[in-house]
Amino acid sequence: MIRKARIGDVKKIHKILSAYSEQGTVLPRSMSELYDQLRDFVVCVDSADGSIIGTCAMHICWEKIAEIRSLAVLKAYQGKGIGHELVHACLQEARQLEVEQIFVLTYAARYFRKFGF
Repeated sequence: MIRKARIGDVKKIHKILSAYSEQGTVLPRSMSELYDQLRDFVVCVDSADGSIIGTCAMHICWEKIAEIRSLAVLKAYQGKGIGHELVHACLQEARQLEVEQIFVLTYAARYFRKFGF
């Protein structure tokens, strides 16, 4: 299930992002940054146990311009379309907010090309 992130999710989001930032695949995000930008984030929740298994953010940068960032899915759940669902949720919110341009800065360019980036 994809939903907007909540205060209680921040520590788990931080843990997931930190694991990938240590590998150099996503930029690190401090706890302070995550609390400050919490409204940017969506999470995927495992229906079996309610744990956070993935996250993504859509950050508004300026008038009608936003960035998709901090996409991360736990390794055990990769290859199941969760990343696609998370990005789709962010793109849907961008459309609702009338964002006209969305960009992504990534090491996974091939993955994001599937979405038209």
